[in-house]
Amino acid sequence: MNGRFGLAPDRTPNELSGWISVDRPKVDLPPHSTRQVLTTIRVPKNASAGERYAVIWAQVSSAKDTSHNVAVVHRVGVRVYLDVGPGGEPASDFRIETLTPARTREGVPEVVSQVRNTGKRALDMNGTLKLSGGPGSLRAGPFRATPGTTLAPGQSGSVTTVLGQSLPAGPWQAHLTLYSGRVKRSANATITFPAAGTGHPAKPDPRMFTRVLLAGLGAAAVLALGTLLIRRLRPAL
Repeated sequence: MNGRFGLAPDRTPNELSGWISVDRPKVDLPPHSTRQVLTTIRVPKNASAGERYAVIWAQVSSAKDTSHNVAVVHRVGVRVYLDVGPGGEPASDFRIETLTPARTREGVPEVVSQVRNTGKRALDMNGTLKLSGGPGSLRAGPFRATPGTTLAPGQSGSVTTVLGQSLPAGPWQAHLTLYSGRVKRSANATITFPAAGTGHPAKPDPRMFTRVLLAGLGAAAVLALGTLLIRRLRPAL
């Protein structure tokens, strides 16, 4: 929901929450203590394939008071991502579509990255951004992307990275690396921060990846040639 893991109000159930049970619905915790609660998920045999989401809450509430209309509720929770279907875990993947330079209301530069989930599982986005080739060959970063963006399969959302306030406008070469679990993708683009508001979106430059790939192939070719020459020059026994 809008790039976030949305929570239904109060104890609103869904299909997955109906499959979840705990061995102790109530636990008394003295200060600074811990207890383990066994959680069981029983998936019906006739459950349809697909991914489902829920939250397991631990909650403590203030006692009811008829003289006040406000109650205090404290909650912490664990997200549940459950995939049902044959053939093992479905593929996870995503694509970085644009990098947009901008400034916050306080004038701090930031980069807003548009990301699309092209896989079949929900993603929790994290990553870093580096800047190079700035005015006077300046470099900056890495800057950590703001966590909290969750993308359902097929959903598109934004990942924001707030940078240092003293950075010049540019132009810069932005090098963005995002990951969710073991899936990692990178994108490179030329950006210039606007004086205020939002700048022009920049699409990732495929030529940068091509240059890196060709450089790697060139190094491999030189290594192979060097190995071949050594073998030819080695005297026969």
